[in-house]
Amino acid sequence: MNRSFSVFAGTASIALALVLSAHIGSSAQISASDQISAPAKIGAPAKISAPTKINAPAKINAPAKISALAKMSTAANQKQPHRLAVQVDVNDPAIMNLALNNVSNAAQHYSELGQKVKIELVAFGPGLHMLRDDTSPVKARIKSMSEAMPNLTFSACGNTRENMTRAEAKDIPIISQAKVVNAGVVRLMELQEQGWSYLRP
Repeated sequence: MNRSFSVFAGTASIALALVLSAHIGSSAQISASDQISAPAKIGAPAKISAPTKINAPAKINAPAKISALAKMSTAANQKQPHRLAVQVDVNDPAIMNLALNNVSNAAQHYSELGQKVKIELVAFGPGLHMLRDDTSPVKARIKSMSEAMPNLTFSACGNTRENMTRAEAKDIPIISQAKVVNAGVVRLMELQEQGWSYLRP
């Protein structure tokens, strides 16, 4: 009986040891599986670089004033002188002076540009009084302008002069700065056909 008890006790001890071993192994496996690894640390997002600063456009310098050299170049490129024909056909001192003002302004303008201008004033009809030596209200001014402006010409209508001679029964004197043409209207036509600009104040 003692022997049987010993065998039983030994067997029971082995069985208990196996049960305990299995229980410990199972617990260790559960413990290992239950342990959740901490998620990998997510790195901070890369710092976004500030956009490259766009340089302000280069400052454009204000256009330089026309130099004397540019004026000389403009004058050199001029193919032919500017040409202006001016008509006076009324016996009005205000219109006569206005015509002379226009002539003076045009001459000064092109002189400042270094360019040449030819101007011819044609008087006919009642406007011939502008170029008559005995009645002109502007003959002193015409004399002064003619001396200062060699490219200025005054033309007196021959037809008008003849008509005035018959009407007044005397010779009609013309100032020395003017030349007599056959017909003032025809002279203006010829000038325009040659490309002259036309002005009637």
